Amino acid sequence: MSNKVVAHYQDGRVVKGTSLDVGPGRRWFHVRCADGEVVHVDMNDLKAVFFVRSLEGDATRNDSLMPLQNDPRSRGATLVKLGFADGETIVGLTIGWPPRNPFFFVNPVDPDSNNIRILVNRNAVTAAEQAA
Repeated sequence: MSNKVVAHYQDGRVVKGTSLDVGPGRRWFHVRCADGEVVHVDMNDLKAVFFVRSLEGDATRNDSLMPLQNDPRSRGATLVKLGFADGETIVGLTIGWPPRNPFFFVNPVDPDSNNIRILVNRNAVTAAEQAA
């Protein structure tokens, strides 16, 4: 199954498209862009890979930063706040905090977010804390 992904590089570049081979145990993957170009992506160069519902997104939408009461995704998860060098902050739910692997998944707190899940490069995180 093809995933819609937005790959955010640490240097600010962004690649959008679909991918069949992205995962936390892989060091690279491919993105097929809308124009048909296939981009080879090295995970070590990324800040994060966003698995999304829509490649266009909605820049005017503000996602909730607090989990909904009784959200089943919260069971066994830790609420975390992650900061990056570009100033972006991600608040989400993750399993196995703190992460031991170089890449780990975070689920957005807002179940209606355009982001379905986010694969974070631990080396790109400049600040991390458990959120209250």
